[in-house]
Amino acid sequence: MSGNPGTARTRGRSAEPPPPGRLVGLDLARGLAVVGMFTAHLAPDPVYGGGAAFFAELSRGRSSALFAVLAGVTLAFLTGRTTPRTGTAGARAAAGVVIRAAVLIALGTLLTRMDTPIAVILPYYGLCLLLALPLARLSARALAVTAAVAALAGPQLLFVLRDLTYTGTGGLADWARAVDELDPLSGVEGDGLIDLLITGNYPIPAWLPLVLAGMALGRLDLASTAVRARLLRVGAALAVLGYGGSWLAMQLFPAIVRTTGAPSAWWSEAGFTQPGDDPAWLLVAAPHTETTPATIGNAGVAICVIAAALLLLDRRPDARRLAAPLIAVGSMSLSAYTGHLLAIEFFMAGELDRRLPVLAAFVAVTAVCALLWRRWLRRGPLEYLMHLLTGPVRERRSAPG
Repeated sequence: MSGNPGTARTRGRSAEPPPPGRLVGLDLARGLAVVGMFTAHLAPDPVYGGGAAFFAELSRGRSSALFAVLAGVTLAFLTGRTTPRTGTAGARAAAGVVIRAAVLIALGTLLTRMDTPIAVILPYYGLCLLLALPLARLSARALAVTAAVAALAGPQLLFVLRDLTYTGTGGLADWARAVDELDPLSGVEGDGLIDLLITGNYPIPAWLPLVLAGMALGRLDLASTAVRARLLRVGAALAVLGYGGSWLAMQLFPAIVRTTGAPSAWWSEAGFTQPGDDPAWLLVAAPHTETTPATIGNAGVAICVIAAALLLLDRRPDARRLAAPLIAVGSMSLSAYTGHLLAIEFFMAGELDRRLPVLAAFVAVTAVCALLWRRWLRRGPLEYLMHLLTGPVRERRSAPG
């Protein structure tokens, strides 16, 4: 969900080809992530069964993880793509990332103030960008290792910190309450620094590894077919490792299912609850459990989607025309995500209407609006605002992506 480089179009002209070097497959992946968000929020609940419910479950947790990985790719592109920028260029790039992060946090705060029934992810993404920025000079290999370590250690650290913050007395619990009292964000919309870091819906220890994984991808030559094919295999292996490892643990230790009530290794069927304070949860890979298996599995799915989207548009020229609506949505994913939250608030009075026709209407209207917008302007409205705000620190030539 980030601003995408481009120039204004001439009124009334059909869509122009993307700028040289731009990887349109990334826009396709962003578009799929947006539709996944819509599906997770608006598809019929799993209790009713059916294909729509299946896709709703498939989207839960994984569409937001795809966005997190794509945010990391964008961060890598902004700071130099395959070769990290240094000196004045590096400082300008870092300043641009800080501005983008601040905009995401501010916009997310405003959206959360609407008391929407959807947990707004933008402030968490903004904080992840700020925390990942000091690592922007690392190579792809170093970033991949850092992401792996964070995926192994972060969820365990989160489990301990959440337990101490929620149930502890003195020490961390008192410190957290003191921070909340002083935190202006906590006073404005209820989700302050402690929520963003530890107790919120997208806690940093579990989501930062996904951004770091995306940064590792962005440091690779994603224009290379060989790299894309290798990423497809790596992503599939990670998905099997994460979800398969959780499934195997449940088979070997049936007490996990009895203790957690989680129906399977990766499925959050009707009645599924948020993770509790039992360590058995650490082996469950169901959506939004914020565990190591879930993080690894979700990262694998995201990498597969990105690699497949890049390969598809290169190998099948006709696919770009068929996927044009999704590509258009992906090119303005921040606007599309924000728009669907506003539509839920103003047209549904803040209540989720989980019916297939409603979901279809959201997807269709968003796609049509994105296509029409791109006939005149390459950037979405919020993407244009992001581009405008980062203009003073941006180099004359922006990184494609």
